[in-house]
Amino acid sequence: MREIRADGLRTERIGTLAGASGGAKWLALSQLDRVVARRILPGLQGTVHMIGTSIGAWRMACFGQADPLAAIDRFETAYLEQTYSERPDREEISRRTADILDTVLGDRGADEILSHPVLRTHVMTVRSRGLAASERPATLMAGLAAAAGLNAMSRRTLGLMFDRVLFFDPRCNGTGLPPFFDAPGFPLHQVPLGRHNLRHAIVATGSIPLVMAGVRDIPGAPQGMYRDGGVIDYHIDLPHSSDGRLSLFVHFYNYLRPGWFDKRFTWRRPKPEHVDRTLLVSPSPAFVASLPNGKIPDRHDFVNLTTEERLASWRGVVDACRRLADEFEEVLESGRLDERLSPL
Repeated sequence: MREIRADGLRTERIGTLAGASGGAKWLALSQLDRVVARRILPGLQGTVHMIGTSIGAWRMACFGQADPLAAIDRFETAYLEQTYSERPDREEISRRTADILDTVLGDRGADEILSHPVLRTHVMTVRSRGLAASERPATLMAGLAAAAGLNAMSRRTLGLMFDRVLFFDPRCNGTGLPPFFDAPGFPLHQVPLGRHNLRHAIVATGSIPLVMAGVRDIPGAPQGMYRDGGVIDYHIDLPHSSDGRLSLFVHFYNYLRPGWFDKRFTWRRPKPEHVDRTLLVSPSPAFVASLPNGKIPDRHDFVNLTTEERLASWRGVVDACRRLADEFEEVLESGRLDERLSPL
């Protein structure tokens, strides 16, 4: 806070971009992401790491392409237009999700991400073990229930059923590893990201248990069943920045919850040393209350709203969030970001 108040937000000091899990919640950020693409990305210098889980990794995949604005446009359009049968199963949802990713990446997206001159893309997933590795719904549900019960006692117990698997840009071996490369707390595997597994990793980190099929045996990674990285790292409770640099975290909420099973545990917060140089940008509760249905979109809208109601609501949110983006852009242009700062 002292640094930004003294010198403003100097984009060359940003060393990490972070994106959290959240599914359809990202629609409240698509306009903010465009501001990041226009105003922040061109000013980044050196090596800048991007870390995401679930939808956050998809957002980072847009930033990592040669034309991030076009990628965001493709992502938003494909996401808004997704429709399903009356009772879709995991396979239908997984197929549709894969189609959306194909639209986002296009023919050259993967190569552009892996060769970006500044940005280094990293994707966090989990490898399931025991009951949580099963694709049988009853068995998987039992495994998730056990994980939730253990997590209520201690978050560290998730390590009994899930490993972290970080797919990382191998160019970092020569330009500097990301601050979260050796993240403590859970079993961790580091797997080089390449053309052969980038798509698999992005699909896996968005594969919500019971909702979508897991991804088995990703090329180059330890054998096993891979699922949503948000199971452990829902809101990225990882070391965000290093070497005196800052992390920019555009987020749905003005708070962070460490893991997927911590949603209702208001006392569970990220470790302070992980976020002490993190700038969190989020819509205010008052703004959220002004959105259609008074909330940020979420995956329950698929069940609680008709297709027509959902599409109208989601498009209304995207339109409303242009005001949010305009305000963020004005704050950046005016150099008055320091007036908006408050402790995280």
